Amino acid sequence: MLVSEYNYNLPEERIAKFPPQKRGSTRLLVLDRITGSIKDSQYQDLADFLNPGDVLILNDTRVMQSRLFCKLPDGRKRELIVLEKHGNEPQRVMYRGKLHEGDKLKLCDKISGDIAFEEHNRRRGDYGATEPRNDGREGAFRKSNMPDILVKHVLGNGIAEVESSLPLSSLAEKYGTVPLPPYLHRDATENDKKRYQTVWAKHMGSAAAPTASLNMTDELLERLRQKGVIIKYLTLHVGLGTFLPMRTDQVEDHQMHSEWFNIPEDTIESIKAARKALSRERSENDAFLPPKPRIIALGTTVARTLEYYAKTGKTSGEDDIFIYPGFEFKLVDALITNFHAPKSTVLMLAAAFAGWGHLKSAYDHAIAERYNFLSYGDSMLIC
Repeated sequence: MLVSEYNYNLPEERIAKFPPQKRGSTRLLVLDRITGSIKDSQYQDLADFLNPGDVLILNDTRVMQSRLFCKLPDGRKRELIVLEKHGNEPQRVMYRGKLHEGDKLKLCDKISGDIAFEEHNRRRGDYGATEPRNDGREGAFRKSNMPDILVKHVLGNGIAEVESSLPLSSLAEKYGTVPLPPYLHRDATENDKKRYQTVWAKHMGSAAAPTASLNMTDELLERLRQKGVIIKYLTLHVGLGTFLPMRTDQVEDHQMHSEWFNIPEDTIESIKAARKALSRERSENDAFLPPKPRIIALGTTVARTLEYYAKTGKTSGEDDIFIYPGFEFKLVDALITNFHAPKSTVLMLAAAFAGWGHLKSAYDHAIAERYNFLSYGDSMLIC
């Protein structure tokens, strides 16, 4: 199966460069994956398409401010994206510009270009090793204690192993910015810090947002609950695989990188209850019963996690499942997702779920009807 088969023409003007002015004020394309029929709707009307008893599962990961700006000793600038760290494995980053083993990087403030400890002194922050102040309170960083980021190994494909005396995740939270997707061709703004994060974000660890969830609002979640939809959560820290393009010609040759996940017990119980209700055979007397409950994944991160659980029985650990056309879904009955980039792993997951023919027709319709695509764009419900 060729990667080039999963391609379409995405006009630049159809890529949403900024979040909508109001969260959730976006469009919703509803695709019937059995018939291929398409309905245009609004995201705020999502509750119209879900039924009482449906289980809607959300990813409660929280995005790190993982984009760091640095300088080499000679003043040359470099950018890093702090990637998810699994257990005791080395810390990895994506980098822009050339790096060599042994390079030492100093953190910088993006706006001023100053070394980070100088910026910290001006702002009087409260992180890390400090000099005592006359009043006994903690003061600013000591220059000697501001850690270098040492390049240990350059791994290729823009990835390097690094180390620092302080955790990079902590440095990223203090000095980093939002790691917007590179196709936006802009730096993050203050608004992005809020909008490139779900309203329920909880567990810190993602290098990118579960973007299908960015349009969901507290008000819509409450409307769904009032209708009888069961809302549950899991955690998958979105990581390296989100950034790396597919560099193989054959789909089957692509290697997904692992991402840490956890599915809480109460979510598992809701899944099992829905599956038990779904498996009951109906008699003629059951004709007027409500529709059987569905398990609905809000986003490809949730879909991958649920299908990995269905495949392995594991509720926590490392997930490296790659879903592409031909995959047999065992758990997910409906999928809420974005419009994805051509030749991407997430497009292939959506194609596996809807069928590439149906999905491609829906994408052609969306482009013709001027839907907005990718992370900050409109959404699809595939059911």
